[in-house]
Amino acid sequence: MAMMEVQGGPSLGQTCVLIVIFTVLLQSLCVAVTYVYFTNELKQMILRTSEETISTVQEKQQNISPLVRERGPQRVAAHITGTRGRSNTLSSPNSKNEKALGRKINSWESSRSGHSFLSNLHLRNGELVIHEKGFYYIYSQTYFRFQEEIKENTKNDKQMVQYIYKYTSYPDPILLMKSARNSCWSKDAEYGLYSIYQGGIFELKENDRIFVSVTNEHLIDMDHEASFFGAFLVG
Repeated sequence: MAMMEVQGGPSLGQTCVLIVIFTVLLQSLCVAVTYVYFTNELKQMILRTSEETISTVQEKQQNISPLVRERGPQRVAAHITGTRGRSNTLSSPNSKNEKALGRKINSWESSRSGHSFLSNLHLRNGELVIHEKGFYYIYSQTYFRFQEEIKENTKNDKQMVQYIYKYTSYPDPILLMKSARNSCWSKDAEYGLYSIYQGGIFELKENDRIFVSVTNEHLIDMDHEASFFGAFLVG
């Protein structure tokens, strides 16, 4: 009789399987509860951090003076123009720029009386001085006006070249750009007008200086709407 009761009950293997299944279910339940708990805590943490960040930014904005908020970011740019009639427009051949090709234009108009202006750059001896490092778009246009009397049996071709240089800590100027025109006027021409424009983006560092030089400097027309030089920070 006792032997029949033992044979009718669950076997040892079945009991082990049930224990394993129960253990797995219990672990899954624990994992699920833990996941829900930590997910909720993480959401609360993120929400608190966002609120604190927003509050901090608002406090900083309130501490900024109204004048600064009104002005916004300070631009770094310059546009300087020719100065017709001013003496000493070009540097002498024996100046410190003798290793630069052409003759440096010394006199640019930088006041706000015309189209010219300076913003976080300054002009010194015909050179724009950089105060903030970055990538700058640099440009220049020079205007050539030919009004010489043409004589018989003379060569009337004129090579006009514009150079843009920069000074760094290196002692010699570094050529950034050059552009040229080669023109020949006829004997019947009373005058000729040509302009050269060039521009490009270059990396400049603090205290770098940029300037423009030209060949055939006696042909330059320094009208403020025709000859100009400038740069602005792009990034």
